[in-house]
This record gives sequence, C-alpha cells and structure tokens, in this order.
Amino acid sequence: QVQLVESGGGLVQTGGSLRLSCAASGRTFSAYAMGWFRQAPGKEREFVAAIRWNGGSTYYADSVKGRFAISRDNAKGTVYLQMNSLKPEDTAVYYCAADSSFHLSVVVAGSYNYWGQGTQVTVSS
Repeated sequence: QVQLVESGGGLVQTGGSLRLSCAASGRTFSAYAMGWFRQAPGKEREFVAAIRWNGGSTYYADSVKGRFAISRDNAKGTVYLQMNSLKPEDTAVYYCAADSSFHLSVVVAGSYNYWGQGTQVTVSS
C-alpha cells in the first residue's frame, strides 16, 4: 500500500511560481514511476508530467513543457513539480500518482494505481 500526500498549492498571480510536493509512504517508492495530473472544474483529469523510477526519463504535456519541471528525491520519498510562468489556465486541482505496476506508458491516468487527495492551484489574472 502506498499513501501519497500533496502540498504546496495555493493562490499565485500570472507569471508566478509554485512548487508542489508529494510525499509517499512505502519502502518501494523508489521503484515506482510517479506522475502529476490536474483537473479543472468541468474538465477531465489531464496528464501534466511524469518521471521514471530513477529520474532518468521525464515526460511533459505540451501545455507545460518549458515551464514545469518534475523531479524526485528517492531518499526522501518525495516527488516535486516546479511550476514557473504560471497562467490562469493552469488553475486546477493537482494530483500526485504512483505506478507500482511498471506500465510502459506513464502519460495516461490508467497506468497509475495510487493517487493523492489533490492540492488546489489557482492562478489569478
């Protein structure tokens, strides 16, 4: 069993930055791919970023490429999402997710079997 707890969300102005953190319990965290997804009101959950178990490969949605950066610290059991140059369209609840089944694709929600409770990010114009 893996428990994920997100933090770091909040209200920021357009162009600002936030860093989200996701703390994971469980001794095998370092073996899992980790992802960030987001869901805006009235919209479906969408992929934001993902990182393989050793941090060697990262993946980003086109909408955040060049602005967001995902990283992980396996010793701390934590994955991060650094969000820069934030836009109002980035407003959403952001969810951390863990893939313990080693799926080939890490950009689809169906590959993840553990989810956090979400943290709200609001970008004001």
